[in-house]
Amino acid sequence: MDVAPDGDEALGWLDVAPYDLVVLDIMLPKMDGIEVCRRIRARGTRVPILMLTARDAVADRVRGLDSGADDYLIKPFAFAELVARLRALARREPVAHGAVLEVGDLRLDTTTRQVSRQGVPISLTNKEYMLLAFLMRHRNQVLTRTMIAEHVWNYDFDNASNVIDVHIRYLRRKVDDPFPVKLIQTVRGAGYRISADADG
Repeated sequence: MDVAPDGDEALGWLDVAPYDLVVLDIMLPKMDGIEVCRRIRARGTRVPILMLTARDAVADRVRGLDSGADDYLIKPFAFAELVARLRALARREPVAHGAVLEVGDLRLDTTTRQVSRQGVPISLTNKEYMLLAFLMRHRNQVLTRTMIAEHVWNYDFDNASNVIDVHIRYLRRKVDDPFPVKLIQTVRGAGYRISADADG
């Protein structure tokens, strides 16, 4: 986690590193949170943004949301509510790391939701697409069933459930079975990962 003391520095941090979430205080010095948010969106960056402010007027909230913020929290607030809102934003499908995700010859365009491998279009259901996008955003990383459940299904459920295993099987039939190189890997006792390397 990085903390910027003013709006200028906040934009500077966003120039050098991709972030999963941004919390912006409207009353930042040098450049207020509204302007920082506008500039972030003008760059085409879709990182989830939560706006904090002491202003509770409807007009102020509208300004914040119109500038591109995803959520709005009025001070004073309970820390538990802030954490809950950040968790909810994190579960949304992010596009902060670029519109096109690639693993080997597999390509996923988050703007058009088009998926292809070796140039061959692949048709996915909504849940299959969300699962694949989550795997690809964390390429080479082992993702547990709990992590997948929280991000793709937006709730936690018993790890014994085979819902994820079934969807992984469906995804493999479309993404891996027609091609010689298998990208989706099972890590026994841990979960799943996607990698173009045989060893992950």
